[in-house]
Amino acid sequence: METLTHILHGFVVATQPINLWYTFLGVFMGTIIGVLPGIGPSAGIALLIPITYGMNPTSALIMMAGIYYGAKYGGSTTAILIRTPGEAASVMTSIDGYEMAKKGRAGAALAVSAIGSFIAGTIGVIGLTLFAVPLTSMALKFGPAEYFTLMLFAMTAVSTLTGKSPAKGIIATILGLMIATIGIDLQSGQARYTMGIPEFQDGVGFVVVVVGLFAMAEVLRGLEGIYRGTSAEAMKIKGKLWLTREEWRRSIGPIWRGGIIGFVIGVLPGAGGTIAAIMSYTTEKRLSKHPEEFGHGAIEGVAGPESANNSDTAGALVPLLTLGIPGGGATAVMLGAFIMYGVQPGPMLFQTRPDLVWGLINSMYIGNVMLVVLNLPLIGLFVRLLYIPQGILYPMIVAISAIGAYAINGSVVDLWLILLFGVIGYIFDKVDIPVAPLVLSLVLGGMMEQSFRQAMTISGGELKIFYGSAITVTLLVMSLISVMLPFIIPRLRAMGSKGDES
Repeated sequence: METLTHILHGFVVATQPINLWYTFLGVFMGTIIGVLPGIGPSAGIALLIPITYGMNPTSALIMMAGIYYGAKYGGSTTAILIRTPGEAASVMTSIDGYEMAKKGRAGAALAVSAIGSFIAGTIGVIGLTLFAVPLTSMALKFGPAEYFTLMLFAMTAVSTLTGKSPAKGIIATILGLMIATIGIDLQSGQARYTMGIPEFQDGVGFVVVVVGLFAMAEVLRGLEGIYRGTSAEAMKIKGKLWLTREEWRRSIGPIWRGGIIGFVIGVLPGAGGTIAAIMSYTTEKRLSKHPEEFGHGAIEGVAGPESANNSDTAGALVPLLTLGIPGGGATAVMLGAFIMYGVQPGPMLFQTRPDLVWGLINSMYIGNVMLVVLNLPLIGLFVRLLYIPQGILYPMIVAISAIGAYAINGSVVDLWLILLFGVIGYIFDKVDIPVAPLVLSLVLGGMMEQSFRQAMTISGGELKIFYGSAITVTLLVMSLISVMLPFIIPRLRAMGSKGDES
C-alpha cells in the first residue's frame, strides 16, 4: 500500500502545470535533437544542464528524461526519409524504413514508428514501475564472464543470420571488431592502430561510422544513378499516410516483442538501444515467414527495432535509479545531474525521495502520450521531404551529415572518416555484405574486450570461468546453435523437399 501511495503521489507531482510544461519542453527538444544526426540525447542533456541551475530538481530531471526518450522518437524521421539515422539507435530503422519510403509507404513507416514507440515506451515504463528491483537483482548476477558470453551470442546471431551469406556476415563482424580496437588500450594505456593521428586516440566515433555507412553511402548510390541515368524521379507518396489492415496485422507482434526485448536489454548496463534494436531486428527476421523481405521494405523491420529502441530508455533507468549505475551515455549524464542536485540514486532513493523518483517515472507516461500526439499529425509534413529534387536532397544529406559529424568533436578528421565509411558502405552494398554485423561489433567490441580481460584476471588465466555457470553455458550453447543454423536449415529444407517429391 505504501508503494501504491507513492505511485499515486507521483502522478500528482507529474501532472503539476510546471512539470507538464517541462515534460512537453523536454520531449519537443528531444524530438528535434533526434532528427539532427550526430547530436543524440547524451549531448542534448549535457547542453541543458547549465541552463537548469536553480531549477527544482524534479522538474529539471523530468525535462532531461523527456529529451532522452524524445530523441528516440525523432531519430526515426530522417532514418526513414533520407536513410540518415538521427540518433545512433535508429540505425536499424533506416534499413527497411527507407525502402518503404522508396515504395511510397513513408507515411506508414513513420506512423508505425510513432505508434510502436508509444506502445513500447509505455510497456517499458510499466516494467520500470513494476519490476525495477527484481530485474536489477537479475542484472547483478552478470559478471564479466556472463557479459562476454552474452556479447558473443549477440555477435554470432547477427553475423550469421543477417544477409544471405554467413561468411560475409562474419567478415563484417571482424571488420567492426578491428575498428573497435583503434584508440588507447584501457588496460595498458598504449595507443593501438592510431597511425600517429591524435584524433584516433579516443577511437573511431560510432556516430561517424553510422552516418558514413548509411547516409554517405546512400548519396554515393544516388550519384551513381544520376551518372548512369537510372536515378528515379522525386518520389511521390500515393495512398493514405497511414497503415493498411495487413500492415497493422504484421506490426502488432513486433511492437510487443520489441517492447519486451528493449526493456530487458536496457536493464543490462552498457547494452543500449542500438543493441536492443539490432536484437529485435534479428528476432523478427528469424520469426518471419518471409525473411527475404527484410532489407527491402518489411514493416516488421521498422516496427520491431523502433519499439525496442524506445522501450530501452525505461529499462536503462532501472540500474540508474535503483543502483546508481548508468546504463549508457545519456543515463551517465543524468547521473551527473542527479549528483549536482544533491540527489544520490540507489536503493534508498525510493524511500528518501519518492516524490522525485515516482514523479519522474510517471512523467514518462504523460511524455509518451505527448510524443505520439506531436508526431502523428506531422507525418504529412515529414513525407513532403521526399518531394525535394535529388539535386537538392543529396547536398542536404551531405550537409546534415557533415554538421552532425563535425559537431561531436570539432574534428576535420571525422569529415574524412564519414567519406571513407561512405565508400565502405557503398562497396558493401555492391558485394552484398550486411552492415548490421559491423555496427553491432563496433558497439560491443570495446566492452567485449574489457569483459574478457576482467574475466581472465578474476580466474587467473583459466578459461573455465566461461563455462563455470549456468548462464555462461546457456549463452555459449546458444552461440554455437546460431553459428550452425545457417548450415543446418538449408540441408533440412533440401531433405524435406526430397521427401515431398518421393
